[in-house]
Amino acid sequence: MKKLLFLTLLLNLSSCFQFQQRGILLKIENTSDYPITHIKVTTSEHLDSITFDKIAPKDYREDFLSMKNNTSDGHYILSYTRQDGSTATENHGYYTNGGSLESWIRFEITNDTTLTKFGDFIDY
Repeated sequence: MKKLLFLTLLLNLSSCFQFQQRGILLKIENTSDYPITHIKVTTSEHLDSITFDKIAPKDYREDFLSMKNNTSDGHYILSYTRQDGSTATENHGYYTNGGSLESWIRFEITNDTTLTKFGDFIDY
């Protein structure tokens, strides 16, 4: 009887993980004094991406970057255009075997740099 209970519990837990979507939650904060435009986040495999037209100063956007088709190791790519027309393209983080090592990534775009933080849902 104990074996049957254990097997049922094990099957329930495995089914929960089976339906969990592969990817990473992302948040992009614009703490600069100017709007940023043409924002795009993707992986180095370029299979799926998240885009935003514009993020105003002191504003943010959140979304989920799906990685369901990713299969290899890689990194995340953030690109955006500053008010002066210059385009920033930056590589951040690392994922392995097509899956994220963290639950979320936060990009903070300041006047002169981009700060990045990764973490688990506990930290979000």
